[in-house]
Amino acid sequence: MRTRTSAAALLLLATSLSGVALAPPGAASDGPKPAARAATPATSVVGQATARRAGVPRLRVRTVARRLDLPWDVQRAPGGGVLVTERERARVSLVRKGRRTTVANLRSLVQVTGEIGLMSMALDASSRTLWACHGARTRAGMEVRVTRWRANRSWTRLRMPRTVLGGIPLTMGKHGGCRLLVDRRDGALLVGTGDTGVSGVPRDLDSLGGKVLRLDGRTGEPMPDNPWAGAATARRYVLTYGHRNVQGLAQRADGSLWSVEHGTDRDDEVNLLVPGGDYGWQPGPGYDESAPMTDHSLPGVQIDARWSSGRPTVATSGAAWVRGKQWGRLDGTLAVAALKGSRVLFMRFDADGELRQVRAPKELRRYGRLRSVTSLPGGDLLVTTSNGAGRDRVLRVSPRG
Repeated sequence: MRTRTSAAALLLLATSLSGVALAPPGAASDGPKPAARAATPATSVVGQATARRAGVPRLRVRTVARRLDLPWDVQRAPGGGVLVTERERARVSLVRKGRRTTVANLRSLVQVTGEIGLMSMALDASSRTLWACHGARTRAGMEVRVTRWRANRSWTRLRMPRTVLGGIPLTMGKHGGCRLLVDRRDGALLVGTGDTGVSGVPRDLDSLGGKVLRLDGRTGEPMPDNPWAGAATARRYVLTYGHRNVQGLAQRADGSLWSVEHGTDRDDEVNLLVPGGDYGWQPGPGYDESAPMTDHSLPGVQIDARWSSGRPTVATSGAAWVRGKQWGRLDGTLAVAALKGSRVLFMRFDADGELRQVRAPKELRRYGRLRSVTSLPGGDLLVTTSNGAGRDRVLRVSPRG
């Protein structure tokens, strides 16, 4: 088998060059099926001037919210403005015309520890529903759970909380995921989780950790066409497994689902999700982080990443697909935020999911750690910073043309 893609050199070049473009040659595709595959190495770098001539727009970056602390997720608010979650402050805020209003203070409900607190959210504007993923304390200890909330007509208050999914493991205050996404095809709620730093969890189908889960967000029941929907155990929620720490979920225009996750000291990953797929993370025994992110020595068949950082990692996080002709050559790319890397990577995949190019525009390298990316209806992007100490912002990114 060919070796896995290493994008470390690619990313080092992106650090020093403006408007970098990274273009790998084509490779035969095995399509979106649960089989091992290998990506292809990058071979060229295109500078700023060349990139502009090739139709890559300059980016305009505006601040739409300030004085936030570790904002984890941002979504467009029905009626205008944006909704933002803050991890350690455990609050949901509405920002309209620069003014922030607390929509819900969840400090009494949210367990904040280590990397865990109030994390992702998802919205259904038609039913005035907001789902939130957060840490929680139970009589048995700690867990990560998904709760459902009802908003008032102006989206300035949340009420009627209900837990729709609990029992996502949390033992060490790390690797808790937790990214939410509503599948626009059938309305299913997707939940990306982490392995909670415990060996065995990601490949244990009866644990909700280290998985992408799929459920009915209204009832909390697993979707009836899940791979193990007929099981009597937690595996009935599982869409994919063998993940280390899912930080991003995004749905392409063709309906395909993609995840972004943190690696160890190497191999952050972007994965094309295949129902029932095993993504090969198993750090046991003893949580050995020298294990490969996709370990093909494990039983069964493991699915390789569609993009991998190699060494060093950049701590990839939230992601969204870019859309709109105004984006030029960036139209149709996957925009992936990087925490440690302090940039947004625009990744181009072909129709078969093969990596073709990665760009890291200089305009988004001056804001420090970046956490989430959300696509707005008109095509602009919302990006959150994650620097702490009340210095964080929500940025609106648009092409200048």
